[in-house]
Amino acid sequence: MTRTITRAYDDYASAQGVVNQLEAAGVASSDISLLGRHEKADNDDSNAGEGAGIGAAIGGTAGLLAGLGLLAIPGVGPVVAAGWLASTLAGAAAGGATGGIIGAMTSAGEDEDSAHYYAETVRRGGSVVSVRAQESQAAEVEAIMDGATPIDREARLAEYRQSGWSRFDESAAPYRYGAI
Repeated sequence: MTRTITRAYDDYASAQGVVNQLEAAGVASSDISLLGRHEKADNDDSNAGEGAGIGAAIGGTAGLLAGLGLLAIPGVGPVVAAGWLASTLAGAAAGGATGGIIGAMTSAGEDEDSAHYYAETVRRGGSVVSVRAQESQAAEVEAIMDGATPIDREARLAEYRQSGWSRFDESAAPYRYGAI
């Protein structure tokens, strides 16, 4: 049986390190997904079509990271994405479907509240790594992902709610640090 294991990280570098460790442990690149806010999103005029060569520039020449692309996500802005979640997002964008990260995460098996949390985390600059793992490798995958100090979900949700957040809003402008 396969299950989805997802963790959020404060920065792209941490998520990238997790992906590298997962691949080194033998997890197939096709079972790993990475979504993260493009670091230059606030001052970059790139569009989704310019993502073809971004993998080598942002963080990898082999495995999953070599397939990174740039997608424009409503409410988030440009994100780097790779893996099966990226394929779901790209398909939704090409078909004009709504749902973005929320739809991709719920179709991957996450509950709606978790999907909203992950979407907001990416919106605010974090990165999400999601793995489809066989039950036999789930403990090792969790150990690798948890060893990289993922965001404490409950503490972060409390922080978001304290600022008035209740759920991800894809019609909102992309988050800008320091904006009021």
